[in-house]
Amino acid sequence: MSTITNDRFFEAFDEVNAVRHGLPGIAYTSSEFFEMEARGLFATSWSFVGFAHQLANVGDVQPLTAAGKPVFLVRSESDQIHAFHNVCRHRNLKLIDRPRHCDALITCPYHRWSYDFRGQLRIAPYFGGEKSGLPDGFELADHGLYPIRCHTFHDWVFINLDGQAERFENFIKPIERQLTGFELDEFIPVATLEFGEISTNWKLLMENFIEPYHVQYVHKTTTSQPLEDHYVVADEHCLGSAIDLTAEQQTDAAAGTLGVSSRYLTLFPNFVLGLYYPDQIGVHLNRPVSANTTQQSRVIYLHRDSDQSSSAVEQMRQLWDSVHREDHEMCERLQAGRYSSVAEGGGVLSPHWEASVRRFQELVADAVRPGLERRI
Repeated sequence: MSTITNDRFFEAFDEVNAVRHGLPGIAYTSSEFFEMEARGLFATSWSFVGFAHQLANVGDVQPLTAAGKPVFLVRSESDQIHAFHNVCRHRNLKLIDRPRHCDALITCPYHRWSYDFRGQLRIAPYFGGEKSGLPDGFELADHGLYPIRCHTFHDWVFINLDGQAERFENFIKPIERQLTGFELDEFIPVATLEFGEISTNWKLLMENFIEPYHVQYVHKTTTSQPLEDHYVVADEHCLGSAIDLTAEQQTDAAAGTLGVSSRYLTLFPNFVLGLYYPDQIGVHLNRPVSANTTQQSRVIYLHRDSDQSSSAVEQMRQLWDSVHREDHEMCERLQAGRYSSVAEGGGVLSPHWEASVRRFQELVADAVRPGLERRI
């Protein structure tokens, strides 16, 4: 396996010409780099991890992995979603192994230590010898689950593992500015597409969504959005593109294709939201699994007053399934190309269409740079 060095990583990336180089291939193929991202990026930022509607009832729990750490989400009696490290305080067994419902307490199957939905330890049977006895000096209140900062923005759950990220209200502001005029609470989830594991690095899925350059070529049969009508969005860490079509262009769009004014927005590192006028939203959840693998799902939202018939929803499912699979093929081939020695130079980025991709890569580089510098 190639060794990451500070010089090798930044030599190609710190070009100052109008046409910029991208991240070197090793940033997409190296397990070592993937682990540095976990520590220096996903553990320290607000990471998108789930959908609130998938924890609909008090006591619903969902396990996940974030920055390589076992975590779980739970909906509490106050109708809020909380995040905890997914380990029992007794012997550190993984508490939640699958999405499920807990009636009253979250109970460890090993020794029956039990926690409420706010993470407080309520029962530690026989820990002091007898059923309800406790050792001297041991207090239940001191041995609750370790909480993780957690915020829900509309239907979307974000966590910050190290507790040091900026205030969530500041983190979310750039995308709120881009969504001005849209009442997100009026949109409801109508369908979920589960794509499972895609054989590509998470960054390639993000970069592919951010730039519009590929749309007219990769999606020529599934979209009707001319490249020249797109423009780049780069608002702090909200990156993407947008297109405003005329009424005539939208009327002339081929049947069964996407031909509407749209916003393609991301929040660094992994939140993805597509807004399709006037009544549809799609949100991607990209969960990094390894340097070479990402789990992806998409939830489709419709305005509460729009057509939600089974036929209308199924038509949308089929369209988006096709669009995603077109993207997946390209991203998997991008991943394969990263193993070439040619990719050590990082390729080149369009200064017009891929400026927001460049910014995304700069944010990645800034996040891992301290880890690289400590190695030299």
